[in-house]
Amino acid sequence: MRILVTGGAGFIGSHITDRLVSEGHSVSIIDNLSTGKAENINKEAKFYKIDIMNPRIERIFKKERPELICHLAAQMDVRRSVADPQFDAQSNILGMLNLLENAVRYGTRKVIFSSTGGAVYGEDGPIPTTETHPPQPLSPYGISKLTGEHYLFFYKQTHGLNYTVLRFANVYGPRQDPFGEAGVVAIFTQKMLRNEQPVINGNGMQTRDYVYVEDVVDAVTSSVYSDVNDIFNVGTGVETSVNELFSLLRDVTGTNIKEMHGPAKKGEQSRSCLSSDKIKKTLEWEPGTPIREGLTRTVDFFRKRL
Repeated sequence: MRILVTGGAGFIGSHITDRLVSEGHSVSIIDNLSTGKAENINKEAKFYKIDIMNPRIERIFKKERPELICHLAAQMDVRRSVADPQFDAQSNILGMLNLLENAVRYGTRKVIFSSTGGAVYGEDGPIPTTETHPPQPLSPYGISKLTGEHYLFFYKQTHGLNYTVLRFANVYGPRQDPFGEAGVVAIFTQKMLRNEQPVINGNGMQTRDYVYVEDVVDAVTSSVYSDVNDIFNVGTGVETSVNELFSLLRDVTGTNIKEMHGPAKKGEQSRSCLSSDKIKKTLEWEPGTPIREGLTRTVDFFRKRL
């Protein structure tokens, strides 16, 4: 199958590209390398350095004629979305519309869209949160991702473009950026391996649902071969506090760094955890990597890099 991966030089996108190439698909990558890295690009995939907002993307669609799009390229910094909602909307809404218009124009069959669990559901959902909970996004990032989901429904009804929406929990693993705002696992891991002091925001009792990147890749590939048009959570259903994560990473890295707490981040969500019952029943996917095992693999990756 001819597959286009947007954000294919990024953390999650590069893992997805590797799997799709290994399964024999013809893969093209679009990435502007603003957060993605050239070293992540699979050598057997075609690479186009371009922003998804650029109208010249049409040339790529005309040449490659992708049958399926895995859309991961996004402005994904929640805090930046709060500071600059207009930029967030340009990338996550207008950029996506640029892709969808070309998808319809050049015969793409399906779009797999990486959405977000915590940022879409907001603060008041049951734990673990199911897909039936009404979305209440608290940030422009969550709003733009939810808007993308609505546009996919529109394009299905109007143009027959199939879709799968995957609402990711907190994805972690090798290749995650330790220098960005997101990715506490990568940030803590690199600091511990360098014997530097990580800082826990607030009291550290805030929880997240940490899902290993290869499990996420499994969910995406299950969606590639499915004809179901629907929205699915991709998480473990297990809450882990930042304090617990710190303790696990300290153990796995073999350091004796003590906890240090800093000010709480304004507007930070206190709890987030996703139910994966629906995707298990429909696509027969479930997470297979316990958090300690995933953290061990992640630490091994960063240790080799250092």
